[in-house]
Amino acid sequence: MKPSFSDYVREAFHARPIGMFVPPNWVGLGVFGLLGLLNPGFWVMGVGLELAYLGILATSKRFQRLIDALYLGKTTKTRQEMVNDLVNQLGPEGLKRYRALEVRCRAILEQQFRGGPIPTGVETQGEGLSRLLWVYLRLLLTRQAIERIVRETSEAREDSDRLDERIRALEAQLKETNLTEDLRRSLAGQMEILQQRLEKRKEARDKLAFLDAELTRIQEQVELVREQAVLAASPESLSQRIDQITTTLGGTNQWIREQQQIYGAVEDLLAEPPPLSLDGPAKQSQ
Repeated sequence: MKPSFSDYVREAFHARPIGMFVPPNWVGLGVFGLLGLLNPGFWVMGVGLELAYLGILATSKRFQRLIDALYLGKTTKTRQEMVNDLVNQLGPEGLKRYRALEVRCRAILEQQFRGGPIPTGVETQGEGLSRLLWVYLRLLLTRQAIERIVRETSEAREDSDRLDERIRALEAQLKETNLTEDLRRSLAGQMEILQQRLEKRKEARDKLAFLDAELTRIQEQVELVREQAVLAASPESLSQRIDQITTTLGGTNQWIREQQQIYGAVEDLLAEPPPLSLDGPAKQSQ
């Protein structure tokens, strides 16, 4: 996030050149504060000089570029820490799948690098690949949450065949003509609940199947990009291809957000994941 003007002013107030232990602004304020005890006019002069100092420094393009770079570094670190926290929530199988795809994505960048200067456009590719990894991570976490609920439900209650048997038994009871109205209403309520449970289980299985399909789709897309990187005319053209792929995942992102509301799988704490770099923690030899 780009710093606001108030951020520039705050940083200007505490600005300290290399080699100085105390910001010069603090020294100036201290001097005028002491002189103001002898003559209050120095306080008025000090306020004017302070406003001028902060205004000039805070609006300096060079100073703003320096602060922008500092804020970007802090933001990227924070975003990476948040991603790492989510990765650590994955189970062994999910973590293995995520790291494998991360290595594949990094290999796309490395095969264009080849030890020389980083070609123009590779950084843009890193941003696009990081978005693919981010969607992949959220899919893994969503799948893990749904799978856990299905497993707990299956262990704590009857399996689907047993629920079917109970529903058929209730249907047979409801066909009897000598039931009281209260009993009939109670049995019908039971049957409705059991049917809803069966539907929820089927819905969860369908969601797991969709998640598996989307995870495989992203894996195949990364493999395709990796193959295309060898034949790409330029890094820019490959970046455009990656952007096209991430655009097609808009519907998947929306679906994940809907599942978050139901299962609480993953909170959307990140509007944009940190860009993938060549020197990340998952860099491995191929």
